[in-house]
Amino acid sequence: MTKNALSRRAILIGGAALLATSPLMTMAQGTGPKVHVMKDPNCGCCSAWIEILESNGFDVTTEPSLGTLLMRYKLDNGIPQEMMSCHTGRIEGYMIEGHVPVADIRRLLDEHPDAIGLAVPGMPYGSPGMGPESERDAYEVFLIQRDGTTEVFNRYAAA
Repeated sequence: MTKNALSRRAILIGGAALLATSPLMTMAQGTGPKVHVMKDPNCGCCSAWIEILESNGFDVTTEPSLGTLLMRYKLDNGIPQEMMSCHTGRIEGYMIEGHVPVADIRRLLDEHPDAIGLAVPGMPYGSPGMGPESERDAYEVFLIQRDGTTEVFNRYAAA
């Protein structure tokens, strides 16, 4: 082979690799599912959860909300009081309450159940945005049904 043929081959292989990875690059730039998050503007763990969503391709917008206004938003959108956490997201008609892992949000969107959404009540240590996963406490992700009842959607064992 000549030097020019090798150079053309390298360019073609590089171009093919770029085309193959371009969907991944697009997802990483936030062109995935749109999530609108209501949160306390001073909450660091909420911001950490949002960064996790963004790094996994979600297109996130936020709106500051405090105290009773945030509680009213949660209740008005079907989040039972015992399922509440610090922030509330809305994605494709579903509510996402608290530190719900990306994999569970994606599963919800794939399965598309007739439900209000998902919740991780409280703020379990090691859930997304709440400290290292390698040191997490055991916790559950709940599916909130339209009648307000809940069922376990996924379980995470302690690390």
